[in-house]
Amino acid sequence: MLAPTVAGLLTTASLIVAIGAQNAYVLRQGLLRSHVGVVVLICAASDAILIAAGIAGVGALVDRAGWALVLVRWLGVAFLLGYAAGSLRRAARPESLAVVTGEGGVESRRGVVTRTILLTWLNPHVYLDTLLLIGSVAAAHDGGEPAGRWWFGLGAAAASVLWFCGLGFGARLLAPLLARPRAWQVVELCIAATMVLVAVRLALG
Repeated sequence: MLAPTVAGLLTTASLIVAIGAQNAYVLRQGLLRSHVGVVVLICAASDAILIAAGIAGVGALVDRAGWALVLVRWLGVAFLLGYAAGSLRRAARPESLAVVTGEGGVESRRGVVTRTILLTWLNPHVYLDTLLLIGSVAAAHDGGEPAGRWWFGLGAAAASVLWFCGLGFGARLLAPLLARPRAWQVVELCIAATMVLVAVRLALG
């Protein structure tokens, strides 16, 4: 029980810490203290759903439906480029970069929820990592009992929760360093660059 759980936690941790569009957005919302709980919940719950689906064998079906991943890939490219353009616009107008010092946020909850869902579910790498890769690795931890796969999945989901909670709620510790508009310009430019790089990687397959 313990071995597959730890294996799942370490496997997912090695995949999730890579800099990407989703992590960049979670970090930004954490710095702004804008609906952080909702963002973390959506990201962690989405990972848990996809991990469970991968362990249940859905990944094998997705692997055969290549057209679905192609569709998601190009929708993701369009969305990421659009978000990068928004970050560049905010960086060009530093007076519009409000730093939230208390609870609440500068965006509506609906807008934050929509962006988080799109950044999570329009990224084909999410499906490759969770449905296919984690699902395949989990199958190797059966140990003669199907329960081994699910203990692996529990560890994988726990790693996701720990990462997004740390990234989202821990980001506020950096808020004092970002009290000036110039600092936020750097943040927005870095986020825009991340979004563009991820979009290019998706476009190139």
